[in-house]
Amino acid sequence: MSVAEGRARSSRQDTIQSVTRLALYAWTVLAYNLGVILWGAYVRATGSGAGCGSHWPLCDGQLVPTTPSVAMLIEYSHRVTSGLALISVVVLLWWTRRERPAGHAARRAAGWTVDFMLLEAAVACGSRPRFVYLSALGADRRPVNAYMAVRTRVEAAVEGSALPYLIARPGFISGDDRYEPRTAERVAARIGDGLLGGLARLGATRLHDRYASLTGSQLGAALVELVDTSTDEAVIAEPETLRAHAIVRASPR
Repeated sequence: MSVAEGRARSSRQDTIQSVTRLALYAWTVLAYNLGVILWGAYVRATGSGAGCGSHWPLCDGQLVPTTPSVAMLIEYSHRVTSGLALISVVVLLWWTRRERPAGHAARRAAGWTVDFMLLEAAVACGSRPRFVYLSALGADRRPVNAYMAVRTRVEAAVEGSALPYLIARPGFISGDDRYEPRTAERVAARIGDGLLGGLARLGATRLHDRYASLTGSQLGAALVELVDTSTDEAVIAEPETLRAHAIVRASPR
């Protein structure tokens, strides 16, 4: 066996071991979260949900209760285990994105898990914060692939959460300020933007505003502007709305 073949075999073995560890961790996270769900059911069954009072994330105004009642201990332990559950799925998302290629089903599933955990945390805190969800153009239509199916399901969960929300549906996200390579998407965005720019010069500005790409900076500016200025509890921003608010945010005040 040559040195190159030996290195290739070693690299494959390392990859297999890494993916195996990831799978083991994913199953562990699943089992742990099932335990947290069952403990939450016990909290409800014992009527201990108000054990920490109206304080969140503190418990009865304290980071660690000094003289807890039984109900307070039950609720406090549920809050701690729920916080660890959120951390565990964030680690799972990071690890999955590191080990699996772009577009892999495991990456989508891990992202979906974090979305739902954050939504549940926002609902549980009781202060009704505005939930901002970055979806995708076309998520309101019948899903054409697994990626869009996830977006559609999360949107439905956000809309049914009783929280004030902002759902943003951009098209392509381009620009050098986007950290993900996504070469095919960048090429498609560049070609599309060129064609749409030409159509805009011919008067098809609405078509351009809807389908031309946004840079990461433009998208961030639009989200901040919408959160700052929107008075409606339910806001769904399509690309043209995002583009308009990005321009407003960049204008001198």
